[in-house]
Amino acid sequence: MRSGAPTLTAALALGLAAFVAPATAMAQTPVYGFEVVRTYPHDRRAFTQGLVFHNGELLESTGRYPSTVRRVRLEDGVVLQLHELDDEYFGEGLTVIGDRIVTLTWKNGKAFVWDADDLSPLGEHDYPGEGWGLTDDGARLILSDGTPTLRFLDPRTLAETGRVTVTLQGRPVGQINELEWVEGEVFANVWQTDFILRINPATGEVTGVIDLTELMPDRSGLDPTDAVLNGIAWDAGARRLFVTGKNWPTLFEIRLTGPR
Repeated sequence: MRSGAPTLTAALALGLAAFVAPATAMAQTPVYGFEVVRTYPHDRRAFTQGLVFHNGELLESTGRYPSTVRRVRLEDGVVLQLHELDDEYFGEGLTVIGDRIVTLTWKNGKAFVWDADDLSPLGEHDYPGEGWGLTDDGARLILSDGTPTLRFLDPRTLAETGRVTVTLQGRPVGQINELEWVEGEVFANVWQTDFILRINPATGEVTGVIDLTELMPDRSGLDPTDAVLNGIAWDAGARRLFVTGKNWPTLFEIRLTGPR
């Protein structure tokens, strides 16, 4: 087991400075550290875009070409089933709502629907703008597009039903990426940082920051610009939190500590 304590407020503010307009101190925002509970193998070829814990397994979407949707055995990282997207599509976020998987594409404005049990294709929908991260609150899809905006969508039609702006101490935060619904909050990766934001979905306010800068200090052999923290999965039944990164060899089960 290895622990990572929250960094100093100044260092955290610097890390998020590029994504907060303008940069702001974080003295009033709780900062959480972590403990590593357990590690699992993760496919180094997986450019992770979306990650969900479902029926004891992981469902994962990957980007680049070909992009994939896959079922993964948690314990050893073995890919049990895989579906490749056509080469025109760059895969993005993924969520499970009911018995269906919904996945996004980056710039194609196309969402795909899959059977959650066997990945058989069930349909597709169009949506405006880019698709980055995706989660749901059981009734609505929640989509990020790299801006400070979270969009709420009808899960059957993908028609927009509302939106909020993600703010940190009143200032917009951009580069919101992979999303996960965790006990009434949206957890969000911030692209190319080692921070996860805890977001109030009703207001968009960042209520806490999870600092994972010490999660995997040895990243030798990984692309520093692309192989970044991205991928959050929540096991609601056992209250387990899993995180990984793009092309990372490891999936981490972590427990939050703090705040400090």
